[in-house]
Amino acid sequence: MFKWIDKSNYMGLFHNNSIHGKGTYVWSDGRKYVGDWKLNKMHGNGVFTWRDGRRYTGEYRDDKKHGYGEFFWPDGRYYKGEWKNGKQSGKGKYITMQGIERMGEW
Repeated sequence: MFKWIDKSNYMGLFHNNSIHGKGTYVWSDGRKYVGDWKLNKMHGNGVFTWRDGRRYTGEYRDDKKHGYGEFFWPDGRYYKGEWKNGKQSGKGKYITMQGIERMGEW
């Protein structure tokens, strides 16, 4: 049975006492994840933001960036492409602060 729970740092679905389904988790340092969860781990699609303005939008597997995702830095840089086990891996495009594109394999 799925339950909607609102606790001090998590609001979302639980299943068998695990964070599971759609939900939002906010850490005490200001980090925030909104998206899919599976057995207490970020798993599926979501958006992770940091207090300093960094943002990742994309796929997760077992708490790690995995699959297609887009990472944005507050200074205007960004990476759009593939991730594996939390790291840029595979085809991707990186844009510098000056707008210079670098495409390739990571």
